[in-house]
Amino acid sequence: MGEVRLETADGILTATLADVENRNALGAAILNGLHDAIRRANEDPEIRAVVVTNEGTTFCAGANLKEQSGAARGVRPKVGFDELLDEIQRSPTPIVGKIKGHVVGGGNGLAAALDIAIAQDDVKFGFTEVRLGVAPAIISVVCLPKLRRGDALEAFLRGNRFPASRAAEMGLISRAVPAEELDAAVDEVLADLRLGGPKALGFAKRLVYEVPAMEPKEAFAWTADLSARLFKGEEAAAGMKAFLKRQKPPWAADPE
Repeated sequence: MGEVRLETADGILTATLADVENRNALGAAILNGLHDAIRRANEDPEIRAVVVTNEGTTFCAGANLKEQSGAARGVRPKVGFDELLDEIQRSPTPIVGKIKGHVVGGGNGLAAALDIAIAQDDVKFGFTEVRLGVAPAIISVVCLPKLRRGDALEAFLRGNRFPASRAAEMGLISRAVPAEELDAAVDEVLADLRLGGPKALGFAKRLVYEVPAMEPKEAFAWTADLSARLFKGEEAAAGMKAFLKRQKPPWAADPE
């Protein structure tokens, strides 16, 4: 898809939102491109992480109002926005946001769904739905677990724009950095991800997204079983062997 450019290098799949004319709004082409990126990452063991970034001054402007109003015809979505957000969080592959533009409406849901999201400190965020007569309904599912109730109420009800530093303070994204430091900050995260066992990273994601919804007794039973299975696995055996020999584990080889 021209609206989402996919490029792979050194085990990293970069999905660049490139529908600049529509401010990377969440139309069918953007949804399909991100869906394809996640599917490719899940099916290719050589891909260690996905980076979602953007061209233009807007990371994501939320719903594509032309398509919502029926004014545009063309590509049909393979998945709904709700399904895409679920795919991001269920993917065993770490998905990192490199946010170089403003985040509006549903774009906040995309940013919040990413496992680690780093934004330039000169971009703005805003839950602007109420100013259009709607509410941030679908994205509340991924945003509310990250936000204090008071912060969520203020952001959802006011519909105002706020800086990336505030988005980080609220927990909506991981952090905000100066524009000239964004590449280095994301590269540092990717370097750390390469040191983690691929299967271990996938299960680590599951812990974060699934354990909070469990009752303590259920959570302890599930995590105890998972821990036992992981310690008996081939990946753990290779990792512990490398640790004892003070070597890098097999999955952490330097990219060619």
